Parts: sequence; C-alpha cells; structure tokens
Amino acid sequence: MLSVDEKVTNLPSRPGVYLMRDAAGKVIYVGKAKDLRARVRSYFNRSDGRSQIEFLLRRVGDLETLVTSNDKEALILENNLIKQYKPRYNIRLKDDKSYLSIKVTTRDVWPRIFTTRKIVKDGSRYFGPFSSAVAARETVDIIEKHFLLRNCTDHNFKNRSRPCLQYEIKRCLAPCVLAVDPEEYREQVRQASLFIEGRQHELLAELRQRMAAKAEAMEFESAAKIRDQIQAVEKTLEKQRMVSHWGADQDIFGLYREGGYIEAQVLFVRQGKLTGTQAYALEDLDFSDEEIMGSLLTQFYQGQRFMPDEILLPVELEDRDTRAEYLSERKGKNVSIHVPQKGDKRKLVEMAQQNARQSFTERHDQEKAREKMLQELQAQLRLKRYPQRIECFDISMIHGANAVGSQVTFIGGEPDKAHYRHYRIRTIDASGGGDDFGMMLEVLKRRFTRGKREEEMPNLVVVDGGKGQLAMALAAMREVGVEGVDVVGLAKMRVQSAPRSAQIERSEERVFLPGQSNPVTLRRNSNALFLLQRVRDEAHRFAITHHKKLRSKQTLSSALDRIPGIGATRRRALLRAFGSVKGVEQASLDELMQVPGMNPKLAHQLWQLFHPAPPLQ
Repeated sequence: MLSVDEKVTNLPSRPGVYLMRDAAGKVIYVGKAKDLRARVRSYFNRSDGRSQIEFLLRRVGDLETLVTSNDKEALILENNLIKQYKPRYNIRLKDDKSYLSIKVTTRDVWPRIFTTRKIVKDGSRYFGPFSSAVAARETVDIIEKHFLLRNCTDHNFKNRSRPCLQYEIKRCLAPCVLAVDPEEYREQVRQASLFIEGRQHELLAELRQRMAAKAEAMEFESAAKIRDQIQAVEKTLEKQRMVSHWGADQDIFGLYREGGYIEAQVLFVRQGKLTGTQAYALEDLDFSDEEIMGSLLTQFYQGQRFMPDEILLPVELEDRDTRAEYLSERKGKNVSIHVPQKGDKRKLVEMAQQNARQSFTERHDQEKAREKMLQELQAQLRLKRYPQRIECFDISMIHGANAVGSQVTFIGGEPDKAHYRHYRIRTIDASGGGDDFGMMLEVLKRRFTRGKREEEMPNLVVVDGGKGQLAMALAAMREVGVEGVDVVGLAKMRVQSAPRSAQIERSEERVFLPGQSNPVTLRRNSNALFLLQRVRDEAHRFAITHHKKLRSKQTLSSALDRIPGIGATRRRALLRAFGSVKGVEQASLDELMQVPGMNPKLAHQLWQLFHPAPPLQ
C-alpha cells in the first residue's frame, strides 16, 4: 500500500476531488481542484507557513483522489461528498431544514398558505427558506388577516358543519361550508403569492385598480376590504430598505477576519429591496479568503435554497465561471457571479463587509458574557477544569414504560444539538417501577466507554438528582477508568414544611459535589445557577420530546395492528410520509394511497379507521 507521500508524488494534473483521512480511515477534509497535483502538493509543501495547515496535515493518515472529466463535475462531487461525510475540517453551515419556508398548496381546490420546515415534492409551491422565522410568520399572519384564506387542515376542512372562529373574526371566507366563488378565492391566492414573492408594487397596482372598480360599482364594503389590503402591503413596504434601483434578486457576501475568527454575512436583496440577512461564524483553519469563500458557496447553495439572479462576492474565485454555470443549471435560468470593483455593486459588497464586522462584534460580546458565566460556574463549584463542554443526563419514563436516558451537550455555554443523544435502557426492566440509579449507571458507563474510545470527553457532567445519582456517576467513572471529569448533581427545589404559614415555602435548588455531604446553594439570580438550570431544563425537554415520538409510534402501531396487511414496513412508510399518528389521522384518502406500499383497499380501510361513519338516526 502506497504511503501518503508516494500518493502525492503520483497525483495526475487533472480536475477532481481529494479526500484526506485520519489514521482510523475517517474523512476529515474534502476539497476539489482544477489540477489535483498542484493543489494537493501545495498542502504538503513544507514551506507553507500556515499553522493550521500543519495542524491538519499531522492528522492525515491516508489520501484518496477521484478524477473527474471537468471542473464542474468536481464541484458537484465535492458538494455530495461533504454532505455524505461531514468532514471535521470543512466549513459546515446550518442545514436549510432548520429554516422556515412558506407553502402554498396549489393543487387543492381551496389552497391554504402556511409555514413549514419540511419540503416535499407534492406539487405545492414553496417560498424561502426564510432566514428569519419571525419574518416568515409575520408574512403568513398578514396574509391571513387581509387575504382571507383558510388555514385549517384538510381533515378539519372536510368535516366542518359550520364556520369556525377564523370566519367570525373576518380572517377566512369559510369555503368549507359557505358558497365562495372558486375563481375569486384563487385570485386571492395568486395575489398573496405576489406578496410573498416581494412583488408588492405589482400587487398594489392590481389592488388599486380593483378597489376603484368596486367603488364605481358602489360595492363599498368590498372596496373597503381591498383598501385594508393596500394599507397592509404599503406598511410592509415601509419596513423594507431599497438598496438598488434595478429591482434585481441578489445575494451579497461579506467576510470579516480577526485573529483566529471568521465572520461571514449574506445580504438577501429581492426585487431591489433588502429583505433579510444571515450571519455565520466559521472556524479558521488559516485558509485563504478565496478558499473560505469557495467552501462557503458550496455549502450555502445546497438543498432548497432560493437561487438569485446575481451573486456578489468580495474576493475572486478561480472557478467562478464554473460555479455560475452549475448554479444556472440548477435554477433553470442564468445566474451570474461578480466581484465588483467599483460603483453601486461594490458599495453593496462593502455594506456586507461592514455587517460582517458588526455581527462579529456582537457575537463576541455574547461569547464574552458566556465565558464570564462559565468562569463563575467554575469558581462557585470549585471545578478543576473550565467547563467548556457540559453534558447533562436525565432518566425519564412514562407510567413505568419507555425508560430512556437523555444527554444534552452545551459547548461554550450554548446548546450543541449535534451531540445530543438518547439511550434506550438495555439492562434494567422498567415495568415494575424501574431502578433510576441503575439506569443512570448504565447510561453513564456507555457514555464514558464511547468517550474513551473516541477521545471525546466532557469537562463537566451534570446529573439530574441528588446524592444517589451523583454516586452512580462516580461509580461509572471508576468502572470505565475515567479521570479528570468534574461531576455534580443538581437536585430540584422542594417544598418545605411550614404548618403555621399561609404561604408555601420552597428550598433553593441544591448542587451536590463529590466528597461533600452538604449541598452547595447557589445565589438565586446567579449566572452559574441560571446556566445549570438551563442545561437541566433542556435535558427534560429533550426527553419529553422523545417520549412523545415513542407514544405516537406505539399509538399508530396499535391502531394499524387492527388492519391485516399493514406491517412494520408500511407503518414506517406512513410515519415517513406524515411524520406522526396525527398526520396519518388527518391525511386524505388520496394522500394515503400515494404512500409507497399502500394499495386502494388498505388505504380505504385505514381511512375508515380514523373516520368511522356516523350512526344511523
């Protein structure tokens, strides 16, 4: 087997992708190049003075290259491999699924408009994703108030016998039970879509024309409703800042670097108006601005993200034309990438740069506040190490069943959901009430065993409970052979007996420390206590959310068990299609028949299960 140096020597001068692996074979970095030999050799050139490149190369145990026929194929392959392997040293941005989109159910006879985080190919129209969830919900709220479209589910819509509260407060036309002109309703949907798209000037012209026509026909009530729509649209226009006069859709990128930190800022301009921004804090591997910008673009335009007509960058990229061609193919129309040197477009890039600097300042002010909170926690609890990584463990069950251990992780004082875990209890039967201490011991032994194997340990472990749970944590550390990890137990406040008092008195929350019989009571409004409570409450929330999913699956399974022909495979397909038992219950017959593996007979039986016929009178 060739060594890494031998592989570097024999690399071809062709476009392709290179994968750097660690000693265990795990991919730690993925890159692309027009010339594999020149690019990869530049990393292994010992004259390269970038300290972080040296840091990366010390971890490279193997090198793999994939040759492509052209630079565009290399770009697409790099994109796919980053999504597949999630390499540690590549830029990793938050996935689009965490952002809200606005969905218009265009295939429905009576379409509805609502926010969603799930994009599916069901013929509906999607707008977004929106970088601000508040902005997306405000948009839908304005539509409900002034365009009078339904917001109920299909199940509620089909089973209503009289108008709901939305109709009474004049936020819906109630097409479920009242005679509404379908063409007029569709026109409202079309105008609402113009509003979402940001084509407010076009919408205002149409609304003013309609209002004048209604007034001329002496339909003053209808004219007044249209007037209210116009006022709502004009109010949103006042909030938007015009940044260009040619009405383009643009994404403008800015970078700011200081020390070992990089801040990236994206300005979203739609129809010439600044509609939103998105900031990213990036880990600095001492790569050049060009490499950072290229990696950022590769990650940014994944998934269902809106593709603008024009992208403005602060630095030149050697593969700029290739990227523009690739994005144009995805959009279905021309997308241009520019690095403006002067004029109005250069001013837009400078605005993005200034916003990146401001975002960096605000972010690091927050980081300083969190650092102060962690230092206070270390001092108050006399911890041996700075609690950069805190993990909290909780054991939870419902009615003695579904016992689960939950782990939440805070890094730098903030939740890191990529490191949240659930542990199904394997060694203890919870049906008889359960052994909380034994369950905690099992969960922590498994966590510490994995931590030793992967060389990834917390600085501080918080267990939900008092002395008993703390003892289990210490026992788990001894059995696995873990040292150097601080452990505390956080016991909830309890009601104190006060027979002569009219008021209920509660104790402070108590923190139990190893080798100390009496708990530490932190000041009620202290930063240290606030952080511990936040960590503990997040562990509870995470456990409860998991239990709801388990109950939903069990409810669905017990209901589906009554229908011959629906087994585990079809149950999984139904859950994937509708997300929960409630989603299956609310699905229409047509939607059930579209689920893979379902046939008309089974779909009809399932629909009847949730929609029994009313008894005969």
